[in-house]
Amino acid sequence: MTTSDNAEHGLRLTPFNGLRYVPERVGSLAAVTSPPYDVVVRPDGVDYLESAEPHNIVRLILPQAETPAARNEQAARTLREWLAEGVLSADPTPALYVYEQRKAGLLQRGIIGALALSAPDAGIVLPHEDVMPHVVTDRAGLMRAASANLEPLLLTYRGDDPAAGASAVVERTVRGTPLFSTTTEDGFQHRLWAITDPVDLDAVTADLGHRQALIADGHHRWATYLRLQEEHDSPSPWDFGLVLLVDTARYPLQVRAIHRMLRRLPPAEALAAIEGHFRVRAVDGPLPLALEALTDAAERGNAFLLTGDGRFHLVTDPDPALIERTVRRDRPEAWRRLDATVLHAALLDTLWQVPDEPEHITYIHDTAATVEMAERHGGTAVLLHPVREEVVRDLARQGVTMPRKSTSFGPKPATGLVLRSLV
Repeated sequence: MTTSDNAEHGLRLTPFNGLRYVPERVGSLAAVTSPPYDVVVRPDGVDYLESAEPHNIVRLILPQAETPAARNEQAARTLREWLAEGVLSADPTPALYVYEQRKAGLLQRGIIGALALSAPDAGIVLPHEDVMPHVVTDRAGLMRAASANLEPLLLTYRGDDPAAGASAVVERTVRGTPLFSTTTEDGFQHRLWAITDPVDLDAVTADLGHRQALIADGHHRWATYLRLQEEHDSPSPWDFGLVLLVDTARYPLQVRAIHRMLRRLPPAEALAAIEGHFRVRAVDGPLPLALEALTDAAERGNAFLLTGDGRFHLVTDPDPALIERTVRRDRPEAWRRLDATVLHAALLDTLWQVPDEPEHITYIHDTAATVEMAERHGGTAVLLHPVREEVVRDLARQGVTMPRKSTSFGPKPATGLVLRSLV
């Protein structure tokens, strides 16, 4: 993204001494990584990752204990032990890190660094989704106890010239020898390089210093950064947060939907409640074929795919009177037409009366996992079609946040490749 007229300054990405796994002390670098904390969607979830390698990063980002305080202390204790045992070690020289993800025809590169935090109204870092306060409280407790940024946010900006500035530094850096290269079980190859040359660091600073960024993934972690910054006197390490910054003019991100699993609402009850308010028709499976029907319907208007009972139900054409009555009018029309807006205002809040609380709604990125969980719990899976990136960016520029968990940008950085200590 380019500079906002209201921005006091632009992005300030600073080098840091990255905490990284010592390869000789772990089974493999791939085995100690994890998806971001909110994307662990396997039915066996954390257990699978913990058993994959005793030092898997999931033991830090999703510690298992009876209470939040116990979980946070456990993560902090584990981190201290791993540092003392040499499982994790800090790089001796502060650096920015070029991070590459590659799979088949997909290639993404960006820069990992400690980003100076800016006020929400500064126009430098633009959120596009609301956050859930209980999640921010949970992440803040963990980060506070560990005194570390355990996984980077994913931010995007749009560069002007791929042959100059930060993008040129990235492309020049990847011609050198990486710090490591590893391939995770999802087929992605991950490589990391350190940028330590003062000339390159200055070029990155100069380029990013007049730009703004969109939060692609990590709204709760960004809100957590800001909350923890308020708790500490400046200047301090808490004035910065760990991010991956990607130039989407060169490396466009993929945008996927985030689905809902309604734990306490069986599909039969969900369908009965919307009768007369939406058009509902059965579509053929299996899941990939049903998703094609959803994609086709989404081109013409609001569309949702409901399942959980072994069948697929395409929900379209909301009653205009229902939309007028339930969707707030003080937002741009593009926001009022969003599937997530209609889902939460007309369906969840009004017709289904399902509270947006963890015991009622689970947010899942993977479609098959959403369906499997709904069938296992007797609940309803609500599958959505992704929002176009241009819509997200345009709303963010207007200062309008989308309903939370509206989008999933990717590929997301693997967690565990580089951490940032705050002590």
